[in-house]
Amino acid sequence: MQTPALPPQGATVRARRWRRLRRAVALPLAALALSGCTVPSFGASPGATTSSRSVFHLWQWFSIGAVVIGGFVCLLILYAVLRYRRKGDNIPKQSQYHIPLEMAYVIVPLLIIVGLFAATLVVENKETANPATKVTINVNAFQWGWKFTYPGTNAFVYGQTTQEPEMVMPVGENVHFNLTSSDVIHGFYVEAFNFSRYALPGVKNEFTFYAEKTGTYFGQCTQLCGLYHALMWFRVKVVSQSQYATWIASFNNPADEAAAKAAAKTTYQQTSSVVPTKGSTTKFGR
Repeated sequence: MQTPALPPQGATVRARRWRRLRRAVALPLAALALSGCTVPSFGASPGATTSSRSVFHLWQWFSIGAVVIGGFVCLLILYAVLRYRRKGDNIPKQSQYHIPLEMAYVIVPLLIIVGLFAATLVVENKETANPATKVTINVNAFQWGWKFTYPGTNAFVYGQTTQEPEMVMPVGENVHFNLTSSDVIHGFYVEAFNFSRYALPGVKNEFTFYAEKTGTYFGQCTQLCGLYHALMWFRVKVVSQSQYATWIASFNNPADEAAAKAAAKTTYQQTSSVVPTKGSTTKFGR
């Protein structure tokens, strides 16, 4: 029986190196794919308000900076591993007191930190600014639903558990919000607005949104607030200013107001008994 010829020793060594190289490349690529990171958004929403767009761009620059700095550090580590990979007890030549290099790796990181801090400060000032507005919406969170009140009008939206109440606001106008809680700590979060704020009992948190485009956006409670926390959703519907005026005026119809009050009474009784029920959003006038 003839013995199969063995591959040359050099070919075996090259095959092993190739396998190692493939693993070294495949592992970081697999980690990147499994992380679910999206480019160029890096997992954030592009934003539907002026402040949320600023937050989005800030997040992009933070992410790009992290990738560049992380990649540079990885290259330095890889260089050291390959350059000084010789086995044995030989210690590489030691260098110290390289003043320009030492100043560079102290000053450059400080400049990066100062730049990121300044950019964050500008964006945060936009996020917390409360300019004068013509429209105010009072948002009240409770176990396990939301109530949206429009001061100066009869408009009132109330929904709990799986009803997903819909908060309506006009586009192209500053809208002031007063956020409160009736019982425990809740979280007011709208993904498309890149915005999250605590709803605290006994505390009124104030903020302003300026929506740049119409649409319906998903919102939810982000703080574990009890048994039916997972059902505490709502929607934000951004409409034109004429549609908003028509929507506000619709609450002045006596027949619709009476029907809505009856539906609201039933919803209140269901909420008081702490029994989640499916149904449509309840809106009514005071």
